[in-house]
Amino acid sequence: MTAGQPQDAPAAERAGRTPGIPGSGAPAPGPREPGPAGKGSASQAGPAPESAAGRAGGTGRRVPAPLLNAVSLAAGVGVWALLAAHGVGGLPGPAAVAGRAVEMLRDGTLEGDMLASLRRVLAGFALGSVLAVVVGFLMGWYPVVRALCEPYVQFFRTIPPLALIPVAVVLMGIGETPKIFVIFLAAFLSTVVATLQGVLGVDRTLINAARVLGARDLAVFLRVVIPAAAPFILVGMRIGLGSAWATVVAAELIAAQEGLGFRMQHAETYYDLDTIFVGLVAIGVLGLVMDRLLLLAENRLTRWQERR
Repeated sequence: MTAGQPQDAPAAERAGRTPGIPGSGAPAPGPREPGPAGKGSASQAGPAPESAAGRAGGTGRRVPAPLLNAVSLAAGVGVWALLAAHGVGGLPGPAAVAGRAVEMLRDGTLEGDMLASLRRVLAGFALGSVLAVVVGFLMGWYPVVRALCEPYVQFFRTIPPLALIPVAVVLMGIGETPKIFVIFLAAFLSTVVATLQGVLGVDRTLINAARVLGARDLAVFLRVVIPAAAPFILVGMRIGLGSAWATVVAAELIAAQEGLGFRMQHAETYYDLDTIFVGLVAIGVLGLVMDRLLLLAENRLTRWQERR
């Protein structure tokens, strides 16, 4: 072989010089030139493989909420039936309670009691919520009103509405007025605090921007403050609704001639657990339906809000 003459391929392999391997003595191939579309080697290599987490998230399906609710309800009834079958605490089974509910529906007792309790709750809850929204907005918008009213609101919030039932009965009698009053107070105290917090939590930048654009106080209040405080108000109303139902049952236990609370107290005298459980289930169903209606209103009124 002549000096300076390049070795052939077999000789190069025998010499341990493999082309393209660093340190073998052979130059590595240079970088590829971009193709016609201007893409480099990274694009020519194709898309990166998807991670396992991405594949799991893409192929997973979310179970509908109504289906989960139905499964939860069936499981709860199953546990109830199992406990009743083993005689735990003398609980009546779902079949016995359902049979008693059918009997009360046939003679009109259950329907009358449900309507009486629902009428009281709706009257007190509506009055309390409306007044709470007005007072909450005034307290949040005007510092003078807040300074005057907040001590009274905080004072009565520490007193359970149930503790005021005897006072209301003594001062207002045993008619409908004391029952509606304590329900009104329970709904008012829950909603007014939420409304106040909603007004105070409005972003000042939004208010200042509206005023810079020429909006007056009324327009700012209607277009900025009320929509921003709506989620707080509806949450307060949902809390007030639960307090209203708890209060009306307690009020009917003290002085009433009809209603779910009155019927449960009457059944307690005769140790009629079936009737007591019918009243409990009726209260839970009515409260759940009303809460779902408020939640539906919240979803419609706060569509602008970002949700998970």
